[in-house]
Amino acid sequence: MRLSPRVLCRAAVAGWRENFSVHGRDVARWFPGHMAKGLKKMQSSLKLVDCIIEVHDARIPLSGRNPLFQDTLGLKPHLLVLNKMDLADLTEQQKILQHLEGEGLKNVIFTNCVKDENVKQVIPVVTELIGNSCRYHRGENLEYCIMVIGVPNVGKSSLINSLRRQHLRKGKAARVGGEPGITRAVMSRIQVSERPLIFLLDTPGVLAPRIESVETGLKLALCGTVLDHLVGEETMADYLLYTLNRHRLFGYVQHYGLGAPCDDIERVLKSVAVKLGKMQKVKVLTGTGDVNVIRPNYPEAARDFLRTFRRGQLGPVMLDLDVLRGHPLAETDP
Repeated sequence: MRLSPRVLCRAAVAGWRENFSVHGRDVARWFPGHMAKGLKKMQSSLKLVDCIIEVHDARIPLSGRNPLFQDTLGLKPHLLVLNKMDLADLTEQQKILQHLEGEGLKNVIFTNCVKDENVKQVIPVVTELIGNSCRYHRGENLEYCIMVIGVPNVGKSSLINSLRRQHLRKGKAARVGGEPGITRAVMSRIQVSERPLIFLLDTPGVLAPRIESVETGLKLALCGTVLDHLVGEETMADYLLYTLNRHRLFGYVQHYGLGAPCDDIERVLKSVAVKLGKMQKVKVLTGTGDVNVIRPNYPEAARDFLRTFRRGQLGPVMLDLDVLRGHPLAETDP
């Protein structure tokens, strides 16, 4: 949500941060191992697969994809599905597609699997990709098998369930959830279409062994690819606030009833905590003994700020706007 120019003028407060400091933040400890076991299981299943569907979050279309997917699974036809398009600001959609095409990704579909938007495009595209490829030993097999891959919590299982609703009029076959780690093993084949006969393999989310930068790690964390407490809710809330302000997206001001945009995460979280009644008793040691003091619950306020963003209540956001424009938001990692 964008505020009026007059409010924006007042919001241009001198001294706001021009970069987000990432010094001293160790991205390596945020992410579990490199998930080699999951990747090896995918590799062993490749001989049964005709096509790869890679699902990624539309809010970070240019960041955080696992490069090992292309290196390891790159011989198969490949479709990139950018899911959660309803949460993404797609004003620069054409530039995103051009950027991806420059990386060799010509087959891209934006979807919202919760409401089945654009999901009907997937099967025709996949069928065409397989028809134009060499299936080798699977050439005489009349059924198609497709592997669904991606980093955690981008909607792989939601895509499978959406395809079943669209083409089979059937309900859930894959578990879904709002946090990473719901799918923990390569599953049995799941039918999603009768004509043509298509089965999908759901797979666990696999992150890259090394995240390219702390800022990319923060973007992935905001999109829910890792458990929040591993990064720190207040750190994530601070990066979210910084990003929203940089892109002049002040929906949080109206949502929480703040007087004006603010670049100080402590002040914002204090206001959020007071508004929501999220307070806590803290013992303070004084010269006369312990005293119970009521203070804002900053972690709880940060969690609400993150939840509100993830539900789209602050408006659509493009976290990769800096990549598109060639202006990184964070300081360069040391």
